[in-house]
Amino acid sequence: MTDTPDKPGPLPEKVLSPAARRALAEAEERRRAAAEGRPKEIGGRGGLEPARYGDWEVKGIAADF
Repeated sequence: MTDTPDKPGPLPEKVLSPAARRALAEAEERRRAAAEGRPKEIGGRGGLEPARYGDWEVKGIAADF
């Protein structure tokens, strides 16, 4: 008897249909094009996205809307 449990082997690859492969390739291309097309923000605030985290903070003062 060993001290380590039997580790399962790697999972078999999922078999994707040709349509699913095309859809994944198209989605990846759209993500790449969207990331390249965005302009860089100049002079924007640093830190976390306020709309996502629910408050705005400037110089230690938070304002909730």
